Amino acid sequence: MKKAFGVKPYLFPMPTYMIGTYNEDDTVDVMMMAWGGICAEDMVALNLEADHKTVSNLRARGAFTLAIPGTDTLEASDFFGIATANKTADKFSRTGLHAVKSSLVDAPVIEEYPVTLECTVEKMEDEPYGLRVLGKIMNVLADESVLDDQGRIDAGKLNAFLFDQIQNGYYAVGEKIGQAWHSGAGLMKKA
Repeated sequence: MKKAFGVKPYLFPMPTYMIGTYNEDDTVDVMMMAWGGICAEDMVALNLEADHKTVSNLRARGAFTLAIPGTDTLEASDFFGIATANKTADKFSRTGLHAVKSSLVDAPVIEEYPVTLECTVEKMEDEPYGLRVLGKIMNVLADESVLDDQGRIDAGKLNAFLFDQIQNGYYAVGEKIGQAWHSGAGLMKKA
């Protein structure tokens, strides 16, 4: 027996991504978001509410970084989802995190986040469901601590966490349980 919940955004897991932008005074703004992700080989899609300070920064600067936070930054990352730069001007400095300017786009790279996509704003679409921002990935930066022996990003080393919109929880990620395009291959042989 299944229980019906009606129309709810109950999809799990949801990512936790950190959008980094600069304010008009060149201070760092970071916002946590969960409604978005990869939409093409070199593109990301972000679904945001238009009243966010981050959205004003995206419009003004035409660039952003999109980072994957680790569990070691949970407190600061969650704070970036709670506080709005519209009301809390010193939002970034309160966390103790550190930022450097991207060498490719007009946006900050947060040093404590292990993987960062440097992006340009390609399109902003006001839709009935909200604002959709399409960004072009210009580069991916990864801390050496999250690389495997062959120099590739190892998801198990990210210590990433996911968002549960159903009960408003965060869940740690890390254990690899299978290999994509291989774990189910045995079923291809069944008659």
